[in-house]
Amino acid sequence: QVQLVESGGGLVQPGGSLKLSCATSGRLFSIIPMGWYRQTRGKERELVATITPGGTTNYVDSVKGRFTISRDNAKNTMYLQMNSLKPEDTAVYYCNGNPPWDQYWGQGTQVTVSS
Repeated sequence: QVQLVESGGGLVQPGGSLKLSCATSGRLFSIIPMGWYRQTRGKERELVATITPGGTTNYVDSVKGRFTISRDNAKNTMYLQMNSLKPEDTAVYYCNGNPPWDQYWGQGTQVTVSS
């Protein structure tokens, strides 16, 4: 059964850092493009960063230079290193395929950036 489990969120001050992890159920997600998404209350879910199986990355303009997406296919795990966090980064962060598969959305992990 396919599962995606996000972790690593929390409360951090502006300018701080967090590293999110996305544990996958197996090799399925090691062979497809993946992405990190975020959703703020009242707004649509936003694709933040993407990574191909080979490691090619792309980022939404608002996080370029601050966030780094990576994946360890051997561990079936994806990461999002978030530096220089801003209050506008506050959201629930999710991982999924790119494009996402609706049936595989997990619970996400809450990131709150506040002083």
